Amino acid sequence: MDPLTAPLWSPYIAGIGIGIILWFAMLLSNRPMGCGAAFTGVAGMIESLFRGRKAVEEKEYYKEFPLHVEWQWMFVFGIIIGAFISSLLSGSFHITWIPNTFSVSFGDNPLFRLSTAIIGGILIGLGARWCWGCPSSHGISGIPQLSLASFVAVACMFGVGIGTGLIIFRILV
Repeated sequence: MDPLTAPLWSPYIAGIGIGIILWFAMLLSNRPMGCGAAFTGVAGMIESLFRGRKAVEEKEYYKEFPLHVEWQWMFVFGIIIGAFISSLLSGSFHITWIPNTFSVSFGDNPLFRLSTAIIGGILIGLGARWCWGCPSSHGISGIPQLSLASFVAVACMFGVGIGTGLIIFRILV
C-alpha cells in the first residue's frame, strides 16, 4: 500500500516524521515549531485597525512580540495545504458541517455545533496564551527541549481533557 494514499497513518510513523521536522525547524531557524504567535500577531494587527498601530504596539505583550507576520504563518498554511493534499490523495476529502462523532453524542443542530466550536476555540486560545504556547507546541517542541513548563502543561492538558471528557459524556450522554 502506498503511504501517501492511506487514509490513516501509524501514529508511530507520524510521530517520527514530526520529530524529524522538529529537528530541521530547530536547525534552520533556531526556534521551536508552533503557530500560536501567528494568531496573536494577527489579532494585534486587527486591533490596530481600530485603535491605531501605536496604541497596540505600546502593550507589554507586543513590546516583546512585535506586530508582523513571521515564518509561523508558513507553518499554518503548510498544515492546511498538507491536510488538504493528504485528504485528496487518500480519497477521504469531504465537506461536513457536523462530524459523526459529534452528531451521535450531541445531535445534529448546526447552531449548537458552531457555538461549541467557537467557545472551544476561544478557551483553547486563552489557555495557549496563559501557558505561553498551545498544547501541541508544548508537547511537540517543549518536551524534547526538556522544558519543565511544557511537562507541566502537557500533564495538565491530559488530566483536564480526560476529566472534562468523562464529565461531559456522563452528563450529556
